[in-house]
Amino acid sequence: MSIQNSIETKVKEAFLALYEVEIPSVEFQATRKEFEGDITVVVFPMLRYKKGNPAQIGEELGKYVVENLEEITNYNVVKGFLNLVIDDAFYSNFFNSIYKDVNYGFVSPNADEKAVMVEYSSPNTNKPLHLGHVRNNLLGYSVAEISKAAGKKVYKTQIINDRGIHICKSMLAWEKFGNGETPESTGLKGDKLVGNYYVKFDQEYKKQIAQLISQGKTEEEAKKEAPLFVEAQQMLRDWENGLPQVVDLWKKMNQWVYDGFDITYKTMGVDFDTLYYESDTYLLGKDVVAQGLEKGVFYRKEDGSVWCDLTDEGLDEKIVLRSDGTAVYMTQDIGTAIQRVKDYADVGGMVYTVGNEQDYHFQVLFLILKKLGFDWAKNLYHLSYGMVDLPSGKMKSREGTVVDADDLMVEMSDTAKTISEELGKLDGYSEEEKNKLYNTIGLGALKYFILKVDPKKRILFDPKSSVDFQGNTGPFIQYTYARIQSIIRKADFDYTKPVTIDLHEKEKELIKQLELFPETVQQAAANYSPAIIANYTYDLVKEFNSFYQNVSILGEENQNKKIFRVQISKKVADTIKSAFSLLGIDVPERM
Repeated sequence: MSIQNSIETKVKEAFLALYEVEIPSVEFQATRKEFEGDITVVVFPMLRYKKGNPAQIGEELGKYVVENLEEITNYNVVKGFLNLVIDDAFYSNFFNSIYKDVNYGFVSPNADEKAVMVEYSSPNTNKPLHLGHVRNNLLGYSVAEISKAAGKKVYKTQIINDRGIHICKSMLAWEKFGNGETPESTGLKGDKLVGNYYVKFDQEYKKQIAQLISQGKTEEEAKKEAPLFVEAQQMLRDWENGLPQVVDLWKKMNQWVYDGFDITYKTMGVDFDTLYYESDTYLLGKDVVAQGLEKGVFYRKEDGSVWCDLTDEGLDEKIVLRSDGTAVYMTQDIGTAIQRVKDYADVGGMVYTVGNEQDYHFQVLFLILKKLGFDWAKNLYHLSYGMVDLPSGKMKSREGTVVDADDLMVEMSDTAKTISEELGKLDGYSEEEKNKLYNTIGLGALKYFILKVDPKKRILFDPKSSVDFQGNTGPFIQYTYARIQSIIRKADFDYTKPVTIDLHEKEKELIKQLELFPETVQQAAANYSPAIIANYTYDLVKEFNSFYQNVSILGEENQNKKIFRVQISKKVADTIKSAFSLLGIDVPERM
């Protein structure tokens, strides 16, 4: 049990003993620097349960806790804030209990608990991954890793949007203008080659629209009647009807894209346990509509279309089957969710990493699945996130103005190289070592910049400011980790055995920060927020740097103090590495 949990138990016990009232929870905050104390109990929320002077209530609670909890040695009350002083021995004993725990902060999965499936990436196969996909992948991967660390069994998945009119546009443009070129013949990654033809389609399509308008058509008529668009629609019908030459072309071009995606995912450092394809799932859900009609969850309109009325829940009516019997996206999302639980019987919840423009879609999806009676529907979560903007403005795939994910990662590595060379810190490194380090710093900067922000907030991403060796950045934290590794390499004595010393104030503050790590992992998992891990790590690093500047480590004359300071430095480094692993960020041994 953590010290905070022990204090909470005693404060509740005190409240019951003193006032014969039960309180549901106790609110804590860090003690302000100008007051004595290690943790502060906020008394004001308790006034809802017991009227009175908050300072007097604080005094009575403080006295009870000191008398009944040996770890608390003193207290003081400032207005409605009860500041508690924790015995140094508690911190020493706590540190010795975690020092050699390589999995500190992480919880092993409970075999009896249901698994969670985290969906992320889910790209279209008509273009390369772009900056928006980068945020999606980093968030989804990190939330999956955090959930694992918090004790959940996790499956990482994606649904690949490999069918539809947009895919046919790339296929048709390649067929008409490609002259048989391939990734091998052009030297291009397959996803980039296919993406080029998506842009080519749009360029030629616009020319045809302009020509039709000049012949007297309205813009709307021109868009529908342009020969390229008509051919793309026919190609989609041919695909759905299984026309061999169209299906073969579809398979060939999609494989080019998958090969390209695999390279991007590997560079980005994300992976998946299972894949779903829209070409396999787009017909799912139609049988569920029939069941829903029987249950009264859905109703049929006069034209034959099927709807779900959600107006009682403050939403609107949602179509789930068109009048011609074809499914809509909602139908296949319903079917895919049900299929996943059939495929993985231990799945009891799902996390969908999708941009906030789909907030309403997921509100509707989750509500329909609940109405259909699926128990696991209460454990569905939309990991909604804001867009990523660049100083240059908004991106558009079909116009070819997208920031390519591969190009962005190369740019991050190049930026790290430029800044590292300016700082002149890499003397004695081989070229291979330098390039590996540039990648580690560049990708770390990118990931940290994106993940330190609350997912719901929009981001303005500036590559140069993210690769800064000062402030709340990935490279700053990586540099602190490397600095600690340097200390450990220079420690030419045995520092593995536990020692007892009188704690310096800076050592105590560091242990306090370390003690928060397990709770931080749980909090990040509960809130689906890598930002909680990122900002915890920054706070830990700031605390370490304050310790480093104020306390001698290897220069300390007292051997036990020197041993302890190397130990605490190593534990900080281990915790940085663990925290950054949850964000998908590597840490360098030297910088």
